Amino acid sequence: MDLSEKFTPIRKGLLEFLVLKIIAAHPVYVADILKKLNATEFSTQEGTLYPLMSKMRREELVDYEWKESAAGPPRKYYKLTSKGQALLQETAAYWQKINSTVKKLGQP
Repeated sequence: MDLSEKFTPIRKGLLEFLVLKIIAAHPVYVADILKKLNATEFSTQEGTLYPLMSKMRREELVDYEWKESAAGPPRKYYKLTSKGQALLQETAAYWQKINSTVKKLGQP
């Protein structure tokens, strides 16, 4: 059995949380988000990330600002809104609770 396929729904469910964590560190360009994710088991593609970023913007979790780029046209750099920061904190607390539960259930 391929475990990566079995855990696909979990990885998809965690993607927004991980993107919020990445953006919380500092304003970031989509290509940088992809690079960070692709270095992990949460590898994703532009076709997945761009719609997620649009959804997060509609939900007012992130905002962006245009910055000039030496490598071409201006780029959108995403940053968390206060609503996004609050969701990140709530999700991180919930994630800790889930981890704690998993650890406890494995004990005698």
